[in-house]
Amino acid sequence: MDCVLGLLHLREFQPLRIYSTLAVKRALTEENRLFQTLTRSNPPVRWEQVPLDRLVPLFQPAGPAKKTSLFCKAVPLNGAYPDYLSDALRRALPEDEAVIALQLVQSEKSFFYAPSLAGRGEDWRRRVSESHLALLDGTFWTDDELPKVQSGSKTARQMGHLPVSGSSGLLDQLKLVRNPRRVLIHLNNTNPILDEESDAHRAVRDAGWEVAYDGMEFAL
Repeated sequence: MDCVLGLLHLREFQPLRIYSTLAVKRALTEENRLFQTLTRSNPPVRWEQVPLDRLVPLFQPAGPAKKTSLFCKAVPLNGAYPDYLSDALRRALPEDEAVIALQLVQSEKSFFYAPSLAGRGEDWRRRVSESHLALLDGTFWTDDELPKVQSGSKTARQMGHLPVSGSSGLLDQLKLVRNPRRVLIHLNNTNPILDEESDAHRAVRDAGWEVAYDGMEFAL
């Protein structure tokens, strides 16, 4: 939900073309009445389906500038659908579309965007290492971070988020990867990384990572 709520606000300013997997479109339009607001846009929203593991042009200039085309690839991450989907819809949707990352490619440069990362399998690490910039899930510092402040809450891994620290955490799994610029995004307000004076923040920086901030810009 964090990644799509902005659509409701943006529709008031410009016509929208929404690129998504079929699963995301169905989750938003079939069981969430709030997103029916999109159908009343004028001009109407245009949905563009994004297949898995195939480059899709987002911006394709004509003529000599054709090489500067911007492409997107949806990468499956072996995650699970959120609890708020009904059992019936969850069974009807393809498992590999439950959680995806986006790989954006332009002029032989690429960046990997994964705000929700369970850390399962090997493919995601290869994709990170092949990119020039990686924006990765930094939601929680530890697996039990949320239960410590809110009794009964799920752990990071139960929510589909690989914790940044600990054995087999994000830093540990990527400790041998040095190629891309690595930036932590999607930080929860319980995450001690947000405190620049904390040990957690220093550990992240010492490992060669960056912490995202509002207005951050990247040049590739």
